[in-house]
Amino acid sequence: MDIKQYIIRKSNELDIDMVGFTDCKPLLNIREYLMERKRKDRETEFEEEDIRRRIDPKVIFPECKAIIVIGMSYNNEFSMGPKKLPWGKLSKSSWGLDYHIILRKKMDKLIDEIQRKKKFNYKSFVDTGPLVDRELAKNAGIGYYGKNCSVINPKYGSFIFIGYILTDLDMKIDSTILKEDCGDCVLCLKACPTGALESSYRLNPKRCISYLTQTKERIPYDLRRHMGNSIYGCDICQKVCPKNKGISMGNHEEFIPTENKSYIDIGDILSISNREFNTRYSSMAGSWRGRNIWRRNGIIALGNTKDKIYLPMLKPFLKDPSPMIREYTAWAILNIDYKHGMVWIRDILEYEGDKIVKLEIERLIDYFSTRNIQG
Repeated sequence: MDIKQYIIRKSNELDIDMVGFTDCKPLLNIREYLMERKRKDRETEFEEEDIRRRIDPKVIFPECKAIIVIGMSYNNEFSMGPKKLPWGKLSKSSWGLDYHIILRKKMDKLIDEIQRKKKFNYKSFVDTGPLVDRELAKNAGIGYYGKNCSVINPKYGSFIFIGYILTDLDMKIDSTILKEDCGDCVLCLKACPTGALESSYRLNPKRCISYLTQTKERIPYDLRRHMGNSIYGCDICQKVCPKNKGISMGNHEEFIPTENKSYIDIGDILSISNREFNTRYSSMAGSWRGRNIWRRNGIIALGNTKDKIYLPMLKPFLKDPSPMIREYTAWAILNIDYKHGMVWIRDILEYEGDKIVKLEIERLIDYFSTRNIQG
């Protein structure tokens, strides 16, 4: 049995859903696209800035000869239970245990098995590596790009986590790149609330709700309204995709949301301490951004309800220690009830000691007063 077949067999034994192989040649076909994104200021704060490190495996691991790419489905048949109001949505990517840990354990076990067969050197990554992992997955035959820019596997669909191992193993690379199979379908483009999918295979990440729930940059007012009650991530473009219908489910128990039932109690998020947040949510992938970002997203969600019942819940956060929380609370209150909210906002503005926050609240007042006049 050659090394590739051995790796495939061991991957199956380890309950790894997908495994593929690709070479270590630079990903030159996406170089211009990445440069275009840089020119248009489409890069996010989560990306590697050096394009060479994004496309050339040998910059990361000079001895690289072959790359092993694995995929695990996080799709499952879990049905959301009763929700306690007010509640916020979590992406499936953060339903269960942190996938970084789960995939890392799987890859470490696979590496150990390979080492028993043949000693080799390597570097491995799950989501945190500089290379464009979706491009590696495509080249390894894991899946093809959908028009929503997700990698779609014919058997498991697009709800898949990706990890990769750069190795110095000598292997014959003959993976078949799968043909794109979206046809004339544009359901994902039509469904995207913010227009982040500007055209087929073209995503403006800075308009993507998944990005907006994670960024620390100030979220534009017009995009906040489209975030709905999202606390972390967004699955809309994947949920409407026909390629995610009638597929095989991974049903890995690690990704089933036994603790939080796939949604978050916003009242709880707003009230708990950092220590409580870490105790309760640190096992989830989405928790890496921390309590304040989740609180901010919860405040946006309350603002988007436009329900006056939540005004008393929001009012105390106009005096929160976090400048960010004070700003977004002002937005949420004015978005729910401009006339009533203006009384609170003008009162709190008088005592606001942070010049940047004060300026932002003044901008909010101008923004909502203009909308109120026009409306």
